[in-house]
Amino acid sequence: MTPRGLIFDKDGTLFDFHATWGGWSRGLIEAEADGDAMRAQAIAAALGYDLDAGRFAADSLVIASTAGEIADAMLPHLPGQDRAALIARMNARAAEAPQVPAVPLAPLFADLAARGLALGLVTNDSEAPARAHLGEAGVAAAFGFVAGADSGFGAKPAPGQLLACARAMRLAPGDCAMIGDSLHDLHAARAAGMIAIGVLTGMAPRAALEPHADIVLPDIGALSGWLDARNITKA
Repeated sequence: MTPRGLIFDKDGTLFDFHATWGGWSRGLIEAEADGDAMRAQAIAAALGYDLDAGRFAADSLVIASTAGEIADAMLPHLPGQDRAALIARMNARAAEAPQVPAVPLAPLFADLAARGLALGLVTNDSEAPARAHLGEAGVAAAFGFVAGADSGFGAKPAPGQLLACARAMRLAPGDCAMIGDSLHDLHAARAAGMIAIGVLTGMAPRAALEPHADIVLPDIGALSGWLDARNITKA
């Protein structure tokens, strides 16, 4: 397992999932419920979010789904709402969500680039919010390829985004590793023929990830040591 390219998930991987999206989900639910407490509870239940505790369920739809899938779960509780308009509101709110990095990102990605590794990012978030989040974190320039669920390559757990990233980096899929916090990420890696690396900064526990991963790390900061052990050192 010696990759030449690393492909990252975003939410729960670059950014701590609950710290970033807990407040966003509450704000979205309350805004769309428009003061109707029963409607807010119904939307929250559909998304797997506990409004009272402010916590996601382990199988929350928000964890690995696309904006369209989340909207589809909300729409039965929002009669008369337009799907495209709801997704647009979600994307606008997502682009402004304060991101909480899982580890200090700038030094990590400087280290990875110095090792000569090609870097990409694929997310089930939409592309515009993803690029906004990378820019706010100061690491947008680190990635040679960025794709969201609306970028034309499909969404995880299908492998389309990952394969498009490998092509853009001019690497064979087997020369790439996918790093993510969810089973969607690991299943996409397997389907693409890539190394599958799980991290524990999302909602999935180690026991859920390990059967589907080549290795599970505590967070992406541990990649440096993992690469050192494989003699992928700085040029």
